[in-house]
Amino acid sequence: MAADGGRAALPCVFSPKSQQFLALCAQDGRLRIWNTDSKTLQQEYVPSAHLSAACTCVTWGPCRAVQEVPQRKRRKCEAGVAPELSDLLALGTAAGSVLIYSTVKGDLHCTLEGGHSGPVNSVQWHPEDSVLYSGSDDTHIAEWDLQTGKVRCKWKADRSAVSSLCISPDGKLLLSAGMTIKMWNLETKEVYRKFTGHSTMVTTLCFATTRPPDSNGMYFLSGAAHDRLLSVWQVRSDGKDKNSVVSFTLTDEPQHIDLQTSNCKDEPVRLAVVCKDGQLHLFEHFLNGPCKKPLSPVCSLQVSTMKGDSPMPVPLLAAALCADRQNLMLAYGHHLQPVMEKTPFDTSERHICLVRDVHGTLSLSVDTAVSKVKTPVVNKQSKVLVPGLPGHKAPIKLTPNEAEKRKKEDSTTEMSIEERLEKIELSVGGRDAGKGTSSLQTDSFAVLLVQGLESKDQRILTKIFQTKKEMLIKNTVARLPPQAVLPLLEELSSRLQGHPFAALLIVQWFKAVLTQHTSYLSSLPDLVSQLGSIYHMIESRVKLYQQLTRLHGKLYLLMTQVATNHSAKNVGNISHKAKLVYEEESSDEDEGSRDEGRPEDDSDNWEEDEAAMELTEDKKNHKDEEDNEEDDMNDESKANGDSDLDPENESEEE
Repeated sequence: MAADGGRAALPCVFSPKSQQFLALCAQDGRLRIWNTDSKTLQQEYVPSAHLSAACTCVTWGPCRAVQEVPQRKRRKCEAGVAPELSDLLALGTAAGSVLIYSTVKGDLHCTLEGGHSGPVNSVQWHPEDSVLYSGSDDTHIAEWDLQTGKVRCKWKADRSAVSSLCISPDGKLLLSAGMTIKMWNLETKEVYRKFTGHSTMVTTLCFATTRPPDSNGMYFLSGAAHDRLLSVWQVRSDGKDKNSVVSFTLTDEPQHIDLQTSNCKDEPVRLAVVCKDGQLHLFEHFLNGPCKKPLSPVCSLQVSTMKGDSPMPVPLLAAALCADRQNLMLAYGHHLQPVMEKTPFDTSERHICLVRDVHGTLSLSVDTAVSKVKTPVVNKQSKVLVPGLPGHKAPIKLTPNEAEKRKKEDSTTEMSIEERLEKIELSVGGRDAGKGTSSLQTDSFAVLLVQGLESKDQRILTKIFQTKKEMLIKNTVARLPPQAVLPLLEELSSRLQGHPFAALLIVQWFKAVLTQHTSYLSSLPDLVSQLGSIYHMIESRVKLYQQLTRLHGKLYLLMTQVATNHSAKNVGNISHKAKLVYEEESSDEDEGSRDEGRPEDDSDNWEEDEAAMELTEDKKNHKDEEDNEEDDMNDESKANGDSDLDPENESEEE
């Protein structure tokens, strides 16, 4: 069985038994599955929250079939699929959720949420049931039911965070560790044994034997952060098992452990431990009681590459013991493109150094037939100086008079860091700012940036990286010495992983560095490994830009339609009652009111008004009689076939 590195920076583990695949979660949050046979990238998966909730632990499932997952967790096309557990990966995230990834489908099988309120530090499969166990920073252990995708049981395991878990081969006992180590009975969820543990956080737990605890033959080992000893504990039936019985010495804290368990007393436990310093240590020991003296490794292995005439160590990422007990599966190099190798080992040699050409596999391939660049012929006795290394610039020899003059100028013009920070805070864009102030600020920025990178002063670096002036950034980067370029890129890449608003300012510094120092960066042999993580990080963030743009367009269209419907409802609610009514023939009351408004009329002449009304009625009656006579004449003329009279003639006859 293989144990993940707990809080290791790069969770990685080989697939069980065959070691055909290597699952590795890189710094950019992507899960990459490499094929160890073909040495190629088999699959790559990017979780939706990989930037905010990175993967913290990875574990392969055991070799048996899993039952159906709930319908609400799967698509319709996935109905009836029962994959092997060995084809599934359990990923713990910093958001508290557990992702089940299927290598057959190349996508998520299901997502387990709602069990933890803190980051998940360890995930373990049950060897027989369709159950998963996870430990988190919220001090709890959750038991997940893979058939329903819900938490079956949850209990508090420690006062501090639960950093590591391990299940016994028979599936009846569970080990949990934070600062102390506890063994739980999975049926009753009660503490079966309690062990002292380490002085620091326990990061690794492994069962070393398959024997039951009643026979005093059950052993397990533990490793902790900043601890160079692996402790072996014995589970005794009398309960006198609070102290470790065996210790294995290491060169650094353990990062990855793989062991082959012992089935009987006559069979030794074989152990492969990858330490934080990149070395591999192999142990073989018969577990038959306490051993007072710490045990040294029977063999230590280191991978190195030749850089010039001197070898350079290459860190190991993971190691696995093959089933034939004669070979080792190694993964070393950079996490973006690890080198996988199956190599035999001989325990008769105490120290083994494997010399490999790692830079050749990571460097960019250039077709020599197409390239027009010719390599200059260099004499063997000549010395080539690389930019940025000591000795690249010859020292300038000054005369005594010039040295005294330079010393006086430096003593009078040299400013302290506080004074330079005050100069930065001054406004440069004002009306009275001249060219001298601008150049002074550029010089101060360049000097302060170099000092901040050397001393790693976050206050100075934060103050400098907050500037928004493109020309000031460009001039500052142009004045940097070559040896400060790589530390600047490392600082920018670490700050790029923070808040998106800070990334907007950091990208401008990246652009200035890549444009101003292109020649120096192209001369570096390990440029791919240094800029690869930055490239993948930016690519991951830009990948969602098109989807966000489409979502923005749909939301804008939806909000526009809602606003249009709302305005239409407001138009339909207009009152149909007239605010002003005008009547051409007014009533008596209106006439009375209108007469009051005209003082020139005489309101006492009632008789004249009545006489005028009678005269008007007579004229109206007379006009109606004339109209009737004209209609009769028109009818007679039409009957006789005559045409209608013209309006002019009609008016003359009248």
